Amino acid sequence: MVKHIVLFKLKDNSLENCLKAKEVLLSMEGKVPELKSIEVGIDYLHSERSYDVALIVTVEDELALDRYQKDTYHCSVVKTHMHAVRSSSVAIDYII
Repeated sequence: MVKHIVLFKLKDNSLENCLKAKEVLLSMEGKVPELKSIEVGIDYLHSERSYDVALIVTVEDELALDRYQKDTYHCSVVKTHMHAVRSSSVAIDYII
């Protein structure tokens, strides 16, 4: 299994925009077949080092991660939205 985690800093990190980002990210459930699990969290501390939104997904293996990264819905809807609203992001992928 592979865990894929992405942290997003939003250009406008108002609660409304964070909730919209969460909604868009969670919309992958049932639409992206590679996802074994998905979790999205919104930061509440708002410290200087905080990111605003966290995406945590689990996929079967490295090949599934590659398919997830290229998935039509993921690319056309989710990435399009997140790239438009984020100021930066960081990611980590690891085997569990």
